Amino acid sequence: MKRSLNKISFLSVIFLSCGLLLAFQNTVHKEAKPFNILLFTADDLDRNSLGCYGSKVPDISPNIDKFAGQSLRFEHAFVNAAICAPSRGILATGLYGHNSGVTGFVKMKPGSQIPILVELLRAQNYELGILSKVGHSTPKADFKWDFTFDQADLGDGRSPKAYYEKTKAFFAQASQKGKPFYFMVNSDDPHRPYHNPKEPLKNGAEAPSRIYSPDEITVPGFVTDLPKVRQELSYYYNSTRRLDDTFGRVMQALEESGQAENTLVIFLSDNGIAIPFAKANTYYASNRTPFLVRWPAVTKAGTVNKKDLISSVDYFVTILDILKIPFTGKTNGRSFLPLLEGKTQTGRDKIFTQIDTKQAGGPTPMRSVVTSDFSYIFNAWADGERVYRNNNEGLTMKALEEAAGNNPDAAERVKSFRYRSEEELYDLKKDPDGLHNLINDPAFKYRVQSARKDLETWMSKTNDPLLKVFQNRNSPKVMLEAFYKVYPGAQKADLDKANYSVGKAFEE
Repeated sequence: MKRSLNKISFLSVIFLSCGLLLAFQNTVHKEAKPFNILLFTADDLDRNSLGCYGSKVPDISPNIDKFAGQSLRFEHAFVNAAICAPSRGILATGLYGHNSGVTGFVKMKPGSQIPILVELLRAQNYELGILSKVGHSTPKADFKWDFTFDQADLGDGRSPKAYYEKTKAFFAQASQKGKPFYFMVNSDDPHRPYHNPKEPLKNGAEAPSRIYSPDEITVPGFVTDLPKVRQELSYYYNSTRRLDDTFGRVMQALEESGQAENTLVIFLSDNGIAIPFAKANTYYASNRTPFLVRWPAVTKAGTVNKKDLISSVDYFVTILDILKIPFTGKTNGRSFLPLLEGKTQTGRDKIFTQIDTKQAGGPTPMRSVVTSDFSYIFNAWADGERVYRNNNEGLTMKALEEAAGNNPDAAERVKSFRYRSEEELYDLKKDPDGLHNLINDPAFKYRVQSARKDLETWMSKTNDPLLKVFQNRNSPKVMLEAFYKVYPGAQKADLDKANYSVGKAFEE
């Protein structure tokens, strides 16, 4: 009897060991299978336009809202530069513009040894695909993706059907090659021109699945609520709905491919809405971005991170960390992988943003430090005479200027936008729209001093060439000399300060 029991025990050990070995082999097999990455970017989308971020506009983003319910949503996510090319340059390099060279609508220097993310992924046998915004998303002029279709191939970047078809084609190509993929899908919505239902569709663009009237939409608090503003913003929301249509078709293609459970999907915008006080600036509305992450079996569906501040400079190193790709090069970012895994992370209480040059005119450098409570801005270009303009003002700015003669609020908004204060401080809890500059309020003296110190420390740490300009902000002559040294082109632009922001872009 004892011998039989020993035999049974021996067999039990054998079966248990085999089971554990099989389970270990299955675990290793699962871990060994490379994860796919799908990055979907919106173009000039205000975070607050989405239902999942509190928009009251009816039925504006059903597909994105559904995805948010499957994802981890970050409440305090930002892009570090609120202009398309430099914003995407930060995603690609993990470096601020003054460290990568992508400070405006420029490429990295020929022969640059700074790696971009897709180069590192190619070395790991990833299939690399991109839809639209190819030039702006590829800071190295000589880099070639494996699968490329640009705006003209995608109904002006505004055809959900075209995105669906090209997405399916890319998944098939990667599958045929037996390779994991990195797929950057860039919608051209809701970038200007917005969808005006009274105008004919052009270049293969499709109509949105829903059209909005001016009385259905909400006007951001940082611009005056005027009839013509509402009219233009109704067109913006039409384009936002078409963005949602496109996102839905891309997600449909992913599900149909059978790869959804092995694909990490991230949704964000490259910058804020293209109206005054948002895109091409460093205001709260300029840099806040939706940031949704769906990572099957890792992120918890429908959860919200309301504590930590993350920014796009963190994206590069986070992707490498997720994929366990070693990297010993320079990065200005910090992986937020622990946050995706539901862990805590210290030092997530502030982020920094920048603008250097725009698409036209003289340089308009701005720097900002943002916490969950306050935003401090340094406008290095603002001298009380240089006039700020950009190519994103549209009917909204025209309406503000037309109303300025009889509407004090509109007049104040126009003046503030055109000239700026050299420094600005806003209480984001009480004044998220940035209507009340607290820089000279004695009650916030400590906040100002603390923000200045934080910004100077960051500028020094990241070798920001604007540091001496900032340090000499109380010495106008020395400050101007330092400004011209960093931006020689500004001297020529200063010959006509009323038109400082128009004409040829002075990149240097």
